[in-house]
Amino acid sequence: MRAVYIEDEPDLIDLVKMILSRKGIEVIGAVAGREGLETVQREQPDVVLLDLMIPDMDGWEVYRRLRTDHANRKTPVVVVSALNQEIDRLVGVRLAGVDEYLTKPFNSRELLECVERAIAKKQELSN
Repeated sequence: MRAVYIEDEPDLIDLVKMILSRKGIEVIGAVAGREGLETVQREQPDVVLLDLMIPDMDGWEVYRRLRTDHANRKTPVVVVSALNQEIDRLVGVRLAGVDEYLTKPFNSRELLECVERAIAKKQELSN
């Protein structure tokens, strides 16, 4: 399994790499929106983790581009954001249709559960 994490904090990317690697998920980090889109194109991951406040391109714009790209429109996306108001979660899950919405700070169990649910949804859809 492989994940791309688009996040502007390298320390957080390293933390997520450590947590997910214990479950056999390789994490490739990208620190900006355009770099993240390029990384997703190149790596074709099983799941994308996406911060909303990233350099050079808003996270929602990255999400929109992923959903309009034929090769990646079905790739599950887990938003990982400091925007933790209930309205932020509702906009993400109900209106935008992200697969999972995880708020910072999070613990390793929450991260693993979100990623596993997102990957399971993809597998259900492909069966």
